[in-house]
Amino acid sequence: LPETYDTIGYLIISTPSMFENAFLPFICRQECTGVKDPLDQCVAHYFQQIKQKFPDYNIESIHDYELHPNHRPKVLVQTVAHVSGAAYFYQRSDVSEDPWDTKKKMCGVCIHPQYGGWFALRGVLIFKNIECPSLIQEKPIDVIATREKRIELLEKFNYCWQDWTYRDLTETVEKYSEDQKQYFATLPKDRKELILSLKSKIKLQSEEIRGS
Repeated sequence: LPETYDTIGYLIISTPSMFENAFLPFICRQECTGVKDPLDQCVAHYFQQIKQKFPDYNIESIHDYELHPNHRPKVLVQTVAHVSGAAYFYQRSDVSEDPWDTKKKMCGVCIHPQYGGWFALRGVLIFKNIECPSLIQEKPIDVIATREKRIELLEKFNYCWQDWTYRDLTETVEKYSEDQKQYFATLPKDRKELILSLKSKIKLQSEEIRGS
């Protein structure tokens, strides 16, 4: 990024309650048509709302999925999570004398001190005209402290991430709801029908509340 080292930026994470508090209301208000993922549309909507709240600032938003023309990511959100102190980014290099073949690629994963693996990194907001040289860098909290647990975490994430178990290796204050787990477990191409079902479910619940 071309900004100076002390330019203010914010990492945006979504906690488990985002699904019910932000995403479901969003899809009930919007048609969510087109090729763009509805969740990406939702995040973009709220990024834009933040910009509108601060009209006097030059804010650049970068989503987690954005790529340069050479297909390299515009921002490494897991690295940002680590250096900002938001969540610890566990990598192969965090395991002493790791047990895996040198040719085996092991992807890293972030674990949050409160939400464990039950959260997501959505992007960054850079306030390009604000500098704060006195801002103190916070270190991330290491919640997977032992070698054995780090091996377990990386193996669960790399070999069986679909079963959700890597997210539960620490105590958490909140987890994804069953609806949210179903949404993320559904292939993007098959989510349209699920979204219609969720909207019908919400409408029915609203009618029951009004009728009670």
